[in-house]
Amino acid sequence: MSFPRPNGKVNVGYFTNWGIYARAYKPFDDQVPAESLTHILYSFANIKPESGEVYLTDAWADEQIHYPGDSWNDENANENLYGNLKALYLMKKKHRHLKIMLSIGGWTYSANFAGPASTQQGRDAFVASSVKLLEDYGFDGLDIDWEYPKNDAEAVNYVELLRNLRQGLDRHAQKKGRSVEQGYELTIAAPCGKSNYEKLRIREMDQYLSFWNLMAYDYAGSWDSTAGHQAALFDNGSPTALSTDRAIRHFTAQGVPVGKLVLGIPLYGRSFLNTDGPGSGYQGVGEGSWEAGTYDYRALPLPGATESFDPQFVVSSSYDPTKREFITYDTVDCALAKAEFVRVNGLGGAMYWELSGDRKKGEQGAIVEAVGRAMGGLDRRENCLEYGESKWANLRKGMA
Repeated sequence: MSFPRPNGKVNVGYFTNWGIYARAYKPFDDQVPAESLTHILYSFANIKPESGEVYLTDAWADEQIHYPGDSWNDENANENLYGNLKALYLMKKKHRHLKIMLSIGGWTYSANFAGPASTQQGRDAFVASSVKLLEDYGFDGLDIDWEYPKNDAEAVNYVELLRNLRQGLDRHAQKKGRSVEQGYELTIAAPCGKSNYEKLRIREMDQYLSFWNLMAYDYAGSWDSTAGHQAALFDNGSPTALSTDRAIRHFTAQGVPVGKLVLGIPLYGRSFLNTDGPGSGYQGVGEGSWEAGTYDYRALPLPGATESFDPQFVVSSSYDPTKREFITYDTVDCALAKAEFVRVNGLGGAMYWELSGDRKKGEQGAIVEAVGRAMGGLDRRENCLEYGESKWANLRKGMA
C-alpha cells in the first residue's frame, strides 16, 4: 500500500491543548522549536463510546482564544478559526516543512476506543468525523494513541480501524486532487512494554502506518515496588527487564522496517523518595512540577541533586543524598546518545512527550533542538495549506 512517508528523520513533539494554561506553553515561534520539529501531534481528541464520533475537547483552547494579532472586530468573526489551531496553522504556513497532526485518545480517553472499533458502524463514524476534523482545522494527518488493546479481539479491531482510517484519508486526498506523496499521514503511539506490544497485530498494522511513535518511557514509576530507570535504552538481560532496544527487536521481528520506528524521549522525570536508588525500595514520591511524582525536564536537576549518566544502559538520573530522592529522566547527554543510536541503527527519528517540559527554545540543554541537530537530515516534505472545505472561513482562505 502506498501512502506518504518521510524523506528524512522525523522529530515529533506532542503539543497538549491544556499546556496553554498553568504551563503557559503557547503555540508561538518564541516557544515552539518549529525549525527543529518535523511534526507536532496536537493532543488529545476524544471519542464518543456510544457512536465512535471523534471530537475536540477544549473549544476555548482549540478554536476560540485570541492570541496577539487576532482581531476582535472581524466581520462575521464567529465564522473564523482562532485559538491554538489558528496559531499552529500560521506556524506551518511560516515553516513549510512542519506537519500538524491530530492525536486521538491518550491515556485518559483510551477506554473509549474499544466499543466503536468493534463494529463497522463505529469505525465508519470514527473515520468520517476524524477526517472532517482534519479538513475543518487544517491537520496534515492523524495519530492514534490507544493505550492499550486488552486482548486479541481488540487487537484485530485495531487493525480494522487503521485500515478504515488509511482508506478514508486516501479517499479525502484523492477528492482534493492530492498525490500519494501529498497525502495525509497516519501514525500511532506504540507501547514498549512486553505485556502490551505482544497483544498487537503488528505485522498487519504496519501496512497502514507512515511510522510508529514508540512510547519508550514509563518503564518505572510509582506503580513499582522499587525505584528504577524509566527510559532505559538497554537492559541487563533479565527476562522481566524493560528497555527500548528489547521493544525495537520485537517490532522488527514482526516485520516493521527499522526506519519506521521513532524513538520516544521523555521531557519529564519520575521521582522516588527515601531510596538508595535503582533496585532499592522507596517510600513516597516528590512534589512534582504539576502532579506528585513527575517533574518537567526543565526543572531538573533539583537544588542539592547531582546528575549522572550511565552509557552502558543509556540512562540518566539525579540523586539528592540528603533527601534521598532519586529522579529518573533523560539529560541532554542521554538524549544525544539516543540520537546517535537512531542515526547509527537507521531508526526513523525521535518523538517527545511533551513539548512544554523541555528547556526554553535556544537555551543550553534544550533536548528537542539538540536531538534534531544530532540526527541530521530531517524530513523536509511540505505540509498542506489548502483546506477549501473547512467550516472556518479564514482557514478556507488560507488565513490570507
